[in-house]
Amino acid sequence: MKPAVLEVMRMNRVCRMVLVTSVGSFILVIFYFQSMLHPGMELYRRQQMLAPREVPRRSAADSHKVMRRNPFGMDICCRKGSRSPLQELYNPTQLSNTAILHQIRRDQVTDTCRANSVSSRKRRVLTPNDLKHLVVDEDHEMIYCYVPKVACTNWKRVMMVLTGRGKYSDPMEIPANEAHVSSNLKTLNQYSIPEINHRLKNYMKFLFVREPFERLVSAYRNKFTQKYNTSFHKRYGTKIVRRQRKNATQEALRKGDDVKFEEFVAYLIDPHTQREEPFNEHWQTVYSLCHPCHIHYDLIGKYETLEEDSNYVLQLAGVGNYLKFPTYAKSTRTTDEMTTEFFQNISSLHQTQLYEVYKLDFLMFNYSVPSYLKLE
Repeated sequence: MKPAVLEVMRMNRVCRMVLVTSVGSFILVIFYFQSMLHPGMELYRRQQMLAPREVPRRSAADSHKVMRRNPFGMDICCRKGSRSPLQELYNPTQLSNTAILHQIRRDQVTDTCRANSVSSRKRRVLTPNDLKHLVVDEDHEMIYCYVPKVACTNWKRVMMVLTGRGKYSDPMEIPANEAHVSSNLKTLNQYSIPEINHRLKNYMKFLFVREPFERLVSAYRNKFTQKYNTSFHKRYGTKIVRRQRKNATQEALRKGDDVKFEEFVAYLIDPHTQREEPFNEHWQTVYSLCHPCHIHYDLIGKYETLEEDSNYVLQLAGVGNYLKFPTYAKSTRTTDEMTTEFFQNISSLHQTQLYEVYKLDFLMFNYSVPSYLKLE
């Protein structure tokens, strides 16, 4: 009888050991799969303790490691069983030179924001009005900040295709004026604060930039030399002529349709202008439109490499096989040579003052000081 009892007790101990071992193994398996799904969670927690744009500086040499651990999108839920654009960007199946290039561009923005922290961080809290340029694509988990005069009409067309749920298929079939109807696209300021924070954290955010003075000349040519832009002539042209032109005729004061570029520049650098109201979006700085020192942009495309960068975005979104960015080129497009000609009649003092207005855009997006400028 006694040996039987001992045998039962021994079996109980064995069972308990097997049970403990099984439970421990199960817990280890859970932690393993969590680490596979969220490899940088601890890094992400540390990042969250930093200021919105105070991310650790990364060199180009670190790009490979950066691509393998994204601190900005760790709890992304896969879309319909596929990888999100953020996952494709930061954890690519194959590291490319394009991915490294965009990491370098992100670093440039980060470094500029840090170096100019006094001027770039005057306001830390963004208002809903600050988010009106950020177009949201729920289906593909992307946010696009549109910048006028940087192919924004075509990018709005593409966003309408992406968000239209089959309503549109060809971006170029969408009329330009329809692309600018605000109700056709949803912007981030239409969400609640928790919804805004969730999308800023989990969606891929991108924008496109252009050499600042080339963009400025493009805006001037479009808004002040085209006769059909009567609304701009009335609102801004008449004001510019009244302030900047001595002995202006009554017709010029009434129509405002013959503003000279020198007068436009004088208007932009006039302290009264900057105190009166924000710049119009067509000549507002990218820094003020998209707030890159407060919002972390995952991808920064450039007008100079528009087609390549745009199709890279579409590739990350998983639609590159059937949707391409429109490639047609306008014969009237503002070029660097045109910009040089427009600045020939601008005094060195006004050139210097204008450069100060757009200086952050030059630095942030790695545009060198134009060779035609005569800065004081």
